Amino acid sequence: MKQFSIKANIFSFKNRCFEKSEIFVDNGVISKIVPRETVDDLFIVPGFVDSHVHIESSMLSPVEFAKAAVENGVLGAVCDPHEIANVCGVSGVKFMKELDDSVPFSFLFGAPSCVPATNLESSGAVLSSKDLEILFNDKVVSFIGEMMNFPGVICGDKDVLDIVALGERYNVPVDGHAPGLSGGDLGRYVNAGVQTDHECVTVEEALEKISLGMKVLIREGSAAKDFDALCSLIKTNNADVMACTDDMHPDTLLSGYLKNTYLKAVAKGFDFADIFQVMSKNPVDFYGVDLGMLGVGDRADFVVLDNLEKYSVRSVYYGGVDLLKDKIDVKTDRVINNFNVDFISEADIKVAKEQGLLKVIECTDGSLVTSVLKVEPKVDGGFVVSDAVNDILKIVVVNRYSNSKPAVGFIKGIGLKKGAMVSSVSHDSHNIIACGVNDKLIAKAVNLVIENKGGVGFVDDDYESILPLPIAGLMSDLPCVDVARKYVEVDSLAKKAGSSLGAPYMTLAFMSLLVIPEIKLGDRGLFDFKTFNFTSLFE
Repeated sequence: MKQFSIKANIFSFKNRCFEKSEIFVDNGVISKIVPRETVDDLFIVPGFVDSHVHIESSMLSPVEFAKAAVENGVLGAVCDPHEIANVCGVSGVKFMKELDDSVPFSFLFGAPSCVPATNLESSGAVLSSKDLEILFNDKVVSFIGEMMNFPGVICGDKDVLDIVALGERYNVPVDGHAPGLSGGDLGRYVNAGVQTDHECVTVEEALEKISLGMKVLIREGSAAKDFDALCSLIKTNNADVMACTDDMHPDTLLSGYLKNTYLKAVAKGFDFADIFQVMSKNPVDFYGVDLGMLGVGDRADFVVLDNLEKYSVRSVYYGGVDLLKDKIDVKTDRVINNFNVDFISEADIKVAKEQGLLKVIECTDGSLVTSVLKVEPKVDGGFVVSDAVNDILKIVVVNRYSNSKPAVGFIKGIGLKKGAMVSSVSHDSHNIIACGVNDKLIAKAVNLVIENKGGVGFVDDDYESILPLPIAGLMSDLPCVDVARKYVEVDSLAKKAGSSLGAPYMTLAFMSLLVIPEIKLGDRGLFDFKTFNFTSLFE
């Protein structure tokens, strides 16, 4: 491997500043850093690390994800593969790890702790603590993925606590997921061994969790955006926070990824030392991500910038290799999937009118939290139908693992005036989710995804468009630019049809996530988070 040196303004974590120096790289390792009086007008900074991301939500394989990430100075990612685990179980996690091993990028995979997220929905697999031990013993995983079943932790569910206990047994971090949890319940959650949370939406919530020893991950993804609300923690609690995206669609990935979070932080005037601590060093130290942090003896992993404020990337080095010149030349050469469902008909999703008001899921742009709206339903021939004029659309979830009756609800906030949206990406069990202006189009959309054994699509009376997702119905095997182009096409169709959401498909995908307040639709029916049980459509 070649030897080289670069004279630049090099960031030092030890002194928390930039220093005029010459960095020497020998066989992929930083051999020395020597002070210089004059250097080139360049800046050398550590690579960003996403402290919590589900690669599957990018709709890319790990190979293609890494190719896109490095373009924006991201060299590491702490990944919870519970999306593919919900579909394909242990084999799905191993599939991700096999692809990871083939690329120059520091992936760290976790043991999915909630497969399924609850026992109230149908998934393609169930992972017990014994299954996770197999993954640890085979060196596939390096931490416990987010424990979303916090009610199970708080109530002392043995199976749940056995999974959390693996963190202590293997001496690895345990990620959490505790939206709105506080007081004694939060204390019990933390005392069980859970160490992080990425669901905070207020500083007060974050500070309470930090006071109990948790690390707070500031999320800025394609749908959930909490940076503006939490960014003051970058200064006040620098050692206790990290940056993450959680879920990132391919177009957002191409348009900046974590670079966008960095630019927001710079615009708000935060110190560069604080920014790099949060976006690089903290996740490396906490999770043990295998990534050099610009120290002598470290692997030569760093980013060379022409402009610090604008984050203009000139080179991205990983092990001393400039990945912008020596492109990652690896392809995804196999797929894995789990799809076993027949086509549906309009009759399968009809809803007979009952006494009382209709309970409607009300979604908000940029948030995963929903509220309950109660309205007089629109009725046609004794059946409740979509009311596009008032933005009350029928929403359907279809079990993709076995034939069963589709679950039907209604939603406000999607905004479609025509057509139907559909996706086999629906957290966390990844059944088929669709919504639209009439039953005919909803059934057409669902069947389009079934035909392709996975995908994200939009249909109208005279056309259909789909991004096929042959890997577990979650990911494409195509390059990021091709996936992003097709995704943008489908996304644009939804927006042209009336949706004003910033990321309509990301929002739709979370409308079946039962562990996020307040009301959602799973494949077994409408679910009330407050009672943590199913509820009727009418009241």
